[in-house]
Amino acid sequence: MPAKGKHRRPKQNPITRKLALAGTGGAALTLPLISATTAGAAGTSAPVATVTTVTAATVVNAVTAVNAPPTTYSVVVGDTLSEIAADHSVSGGWKRLYEANRAVVGDNPSVIRPGIKLNIGAQVKAATAAKTAVKTAAKPASSYPNNLDGWIRESLDVMAKHGIPGSYNGIHRNVMRESSGNPKAINLWDINAQNGIPSKGLLQVIDPTFKAYHVPGTSLDSYDPVANITAACNYAAARYGSIDNVNGAY
Repeated sequence: MPAKGKHRRPKQNPITRKLALAGTGGAALTLPLISATTAGAAGTSAPVATVTTVTAATVVNAVTAVNAPPTTYSVVVGDTLSEIAADHSVSGGWKRLYEANRAVVGDNPSVIRPGIKLNIGAQVKAATAAKTAVKTAAKPASSYPNNLDGWIRESLDVMAKHGIPGSYNGIHRNVMRESSGNPKAINLWDINAQNGIPSKGLLQVIDPTFKAYHVPGTSLDSYDPVANITAACNYAAARYGSIDNVNGAY
């Protein structure tokens, strides 16, 4: 391919209660609860003390349960109020959930923005919490075939995360022109090669361009197919608007 003008170097409430545990260093707090009872014999009545043991942990747990703050849920893409209400067993369903969160949801209950936090009421049961965790967990990494189709698709996913424009067809067309799909292709005859910076890889990128437009998360090896495609598309976006606008030496 022509070398002229190719890959130029870029310019660079809770309530807190203190419990005094006498002499036991925090063992058990015993609170006598007195109740008066009457003996069955006539004229002989005596108070009988019934003692119930209440441990410090019991008191703390009771206070915590009563004063536990409402549970909140952070909305993710694809959520609906009805699904959230069902997942968290919200009493009154989505209508009750909407009324409790109208200030953050807005006037349209059908539209909830990802990231907003909804008050879903009392503590969520362990099973419900687990269900939510599974739902909101990151999706497993996609599996890409180790061929040109897989490299392009993986690059497109990386590009999408970084806002780099480009289409499958635009990348494929340029790859076939530049390297015929050979990730180890290298140009040893053009002006770049004569200057000691030969064009390499699927989209024939010289090292200065690769380093300047390398996209985080991809390999630092310019021969790496995904790294090479992504860096080249990043460069093309900066210079031409998109790799889709490249139809010759660039």
